[in-house]
Amino acid sequence: MPSSPPAPSHPWRTRPELPFLLFLAAVLLGYLGLLVALVAANILTVSPAQALEVLRNPDIIHSIRLTFFTCTATAALSVLIATPIGYLLSRFRFPGRMLIDTLLDIPILLPPLVIGLSLLILFNRITPSSCCLVLGGTLALATLVGWLAVLPRSAPPAPAILTTLGLVSLTLLATAWFTRHSTASLETLAGDRFGLPMTFQPLGIVLAQLPVAAAFAIRTLRTTFDQISPRYEAVALTLGCNRGQAFTRVVLPLAGRGVLAAGTLAWARALGEFGPVLVFAGATRGRTEVLATSVFLEINIGNLPGAAAISLMMILLAVAVLLLVRLFAGNPPPSGQ
Repeated sequence: MPSSPPAPSHPWRTRPELPFLLFLAAVLLGYLGLLVALVAANILTVSPAQALEVLRNPDIIHSIRLTFFTCTATAALSVLIATPIGYLLSRFRFPGRMLIDTLLDIPILLPPLVIGLSLLILFNRITPSSCCLVLGGTLALATLVGWLAVLPRSAPPAPAILTTLGLVSLTLLATAWFTRHSTASLETLAGDRFGLPMTFQPLGIVLAQLPVAAAFAIRTLRTTFDQISPRYEAVALTLGCNRGQAFTRVVLPLAGRGVLAAGTLAWARALGEFGPVLVFAGATRGRTEVLATSVFLEINIGNLPGAAAISLMMILLAVAVLLLVRLFAGNPPPSGQ
């Protein structure tokens, strides 16, 4: 019979995981303690009466309404942008895919003030002719690539689509040529001719929130599509669906919880956006003031309890949104081998 292993000379080493688990618990409790202390600091700064007084302020009520409107609009636009981009990055392999994937993360990594400053420069310095030139050139390049690479293996509707893109690109290039001497900025063109003012306007808040919110939505939806087995689409294609029908009828319903999670996360990210909103849309009372800028304005006038009350409201909203994200993303979509 085999002999039993010798007894350890140091019995305390029989459970070596205990010190490591204690270390992990200490780090977790320390960080959680910091978060609880931050919330407690806001609670102790403001009394219930002061909080009610702040919430009854007409300017704060307008700020709350504008915050909900802009965050909802930003979340909807983020999902509309992120759904096709996330699906494209998840299902297709093409040259430059890694570069595109890297560029999509730039809004997350850039300082928020840089995003706001870039938007401000874009909508005040770029002329309409430059915009038409860039868009027309991009569409012309896409049309050329389509005719050379996509068309030989494409379905019958492809020539009409490529022809339409070519006509649009020619129209934009012609517009750029005829307006090359224009001195109007893009902001002037949008505001004066089409009634879409951007800078220091409520619409600019949505535009300032969109880059970062859409970047988070793209990450979420790409992960969602990665978890859905391509076999479902393959079966749909064999049953007569084209790629678009397979996406809308099979993949998108399976990704429903991920879409909701992406929209909720984009809403939460838009709620906390401050730098781009302040630089691009401003913080005018009763006009472009959202909750994030309300905290800034209350601090500027020395109303610390008011700023703490608004901060607590934003904390509660953030917690509720994160709970919804956990709920929506709790059960991943089915995946197969």
